[in-house]
Amino acid sequence: MKFVLFVEGQTEQRAIPAFLGRWLNERLSQNVGIKPVRFQGWSEMVKDMPKKAAMYLDGPDKNVIAVIGLLDLYGPEFYPTHCTSADARVLWATGELEKKVNHERFKMFFAVHEVEAWLLSDPKVLPPDVQRRLPKSIDDPEQINFNEPPGKLLNQLYLQMNRRTYKKVVHGKALFARVDPNIAYERCPRLREMLDHMLTLARSSGL
Repeated sequence: MKFVLFVEGQTEQRAIPAFLGRWLNERLSQNVGIKPVRFQGWSEMVKDMPKKAAMYLDGPDKNVIAVIGLLDLYGPEFYPTHCTSADARVLWATGELEKKVNHERFKMFFAVHEVEAWLLSDPKVLPPDVQRRLPKSIDDPEQINFNEPPGKLLNQLYLQMNRRTYKKVVHGKALFARVDPNIAYERCPRLREMLDHMLTLARSSGL
């Protein structure tokens, strides 16, 4: 049995399935698969999700538990002007995209404000020089916001301490392999919501 995970970029495709799977499989009687499907950015993902979701959910493969959509909250430009807070944007965009796909086994989630918030939840995985310069705001990783999102913060710190940029794909993949998903679960409520939902669905499928 498996989930199909819709993602917008290479970091999410290469690193996130294993990261989510480590948390889920500790709690299941059998391992669940997570198959990533990458789109070329958020706009293609929004446009093509209904067709792709139907292909996986209504196709011949009966081992698909559900399709899970995952987007960074920071980046997309489709939010209406009255949605300025993170909570308002999550609420609006989740409803809008789930309505667009219109399938009972599709669920949309957002990384607030980027998946790098999950890395900042467990700062010991970062290089020591970067750890020493982290701001107090990482005590609440999902509050690192639209003005200085987690990936941008990491890029600034890598430049300051190592004179090189934070490379989302290269560094992100290595860091996600080391971060403790249990710590991220405790410190990132939106991630916790997604993992709890996936766990409930996996258990309902007999895993």
